[in-house]
Amino acid sequence: MKNISKLLILPVAALAFAGCIKETFPMGSTATATQVGESPVALEASVLGIPSQLTAYYPIYGYQNTEIDMSYPALMIEYTELMGDIFPQGSNIGYDWFHRFNDANSAMSETSYQAFVPWRTLYMYVKTANDIAGPLEAAGELNDTQKHYLGIAYTLRAWTYWQLWGLLIPVENQYTDVSNVLGLTVPIVTNNTAESEGGNNPRAKEEDLVKFILEDLDKAEELLADYNLDDHNLPDLSVVYGVKARVYLFGKDYENAAKYARMAIDNFKGKPTTEAEWLDVNTGFNTPTAGWMWYAKYDSENMGNLCNFTGWMSGEADWGYNSLNHYGINRWLYDRLSNTDFRKFSFIDPNTSFYPYKFAPGYLADYPLSSIPTYTSYKFRCVGGDWENYATGGASSIPIMRIEEMYLIEAEAVGMSKGEADGIKLLEDFVTNYRDPYYSYAAAKPCPYDFGTVATKFQEEVLFHKRIELWGEGPAFFDAKRLQVGSYQWYKGSNASADVLKINAKGIKPQWTPCIPQSEVDNNAALQGFNNPDPTAIIKPDQTVFE
Repeated sequence: MKNISKLLILPVAALAFAGCIKETFPMGSTATATQVGESPVALEASVLGIPSQLTAYYPIYGYQNTEIDMSYPALMIEYTELMGDIFPQGSNIGYDWFHRFNDANSAMSETSYQAFVPWRTLYMYVKTANDIAGPLEAAGELNDTQKHYLGIAYTLRAWTYWQLWGLLIPVENQYTDVSNVLGLTVPIVTNNTAESEGGNNPRAKEEDLVKFILEDLDKAEELLADYNLDDHNLPDLSVVYGVKARVYLFGKDYENAAKYARMAIDNFKGKPTTEAEWLDVNTGFNTPTAGWMWYAKYDSENMGNLCNFTGWMSGEADWGYNSLNHYGINRWLYDRLSNTDFRKFSFIDPNTSFYPYKFAPGYLADYPLSSIPTYTSYKFRCVGGDWENYATGGASSIPIMRIEEMYLIEAEAVGMSKGEADGIKLLEDFVTNYRDPYYSYAAAKPCPYDFGTVATKFQEEVLFHKRIELWGEGPAFFDAKRLQVGSYQWYKGSNASADVLKINAKGIKPQWTPCIPQSEVDNNAALQGFNNPDPTAIIKPDQTVFE
């Protein structure tokens, strides 16, 4: 890594271990609801600015305070870390600002960045949706463009609350006592919520939040019925169906999950990413393909060398933290994947002759293959193969929803609602047609551990493919929590690179349910006494190594 990059990184590296904060946080917002309502131009700017907000540059603090302040790309990494599916593959774990979502210390208490930043990020999206929806709901009769804007706002809000629901909902587990908060989610804030209500807004019951989310999606479905996009950087009808599929799946309504996953596939009319697209040195997972249902894009004029997704996740990027972290996949996931599945070629095999790895021109001159840690990921490529210039190589698009996820939702949901054999056939069809022509469910390697999951063998196999397919993208976290599959990080041959990562969790990993930030509790009396239990340091490192 070039010296100038090290100078930018090293002064802030020590803060990665800070873990605890007690100061008051700025709210962070876009245009006010009044400004949006009074100006059609401001309204349009708020809607068209959603992709930029999703890739915003230090959106909460406005400066380099914590590197997890990175809008939606940070959530993509955090969800992957929470599952234990990603490890830094070197000795510089202190440069991995996200490892606290994954390790034994897991500072996700009410006074931590790890609890506050995701919460504030998601509620900022809620605010954007409310600021758009408020004036449009008050306007009376709407033209087609205004209807589309309102539908987009409802979809954004529903998608955001689906995440808040999945992240904050407590699940009974052997590590923490959640009896006081079972069935409670998060406060619902809409464009009609008065400021005075915010100070006494309780956590919604799960059934009430699900009802609210589905009502938003029903309205969006009607408003976006005739909305067509050339570039899918805003949600359309297929995304509405996709979010519905996610909501029904997390709620274990498998019949409806299957229905809406299929509707998303049929409405989108796309196709899964091909092997050539997946492994392309210049465009791999930085440029939308026919399978990307919804994505956001970085603006090369408004991004930082450290605060961008590619700098974190690309094994080639020289300007960001990855050149120090070498993010890689948890070994048991990699080893379980067949050698005939091309997705395995996204990671460095212990036998470097296993596959003729392709890299950006000139990259190996500085980083010979033998020096790259095993299991390092090359799924997310630098734009145009430019691994040296962050403004070019990091100006990537990021996938928010892909059609591949819908195929996997459909497979599990059909198997659970119509019969396992039908689900297995759908899973085999997807994998053999698009990923591994030799795949067979019957011959697939079994899960190497049993942590008391509520998942059937079939469900766990679908989840395994979702973890591989969507590695680094995040949505599989919600399935891991729903199916209570635990986290498998410390075992014979594990590539967990630091002692604090050498943990295992049965059923529900306590970190999967963070606290509500103290700043929110202090300002909302209805939350006092109803916070999630602190998951910090519940599981101790260096547990018994599983064979």
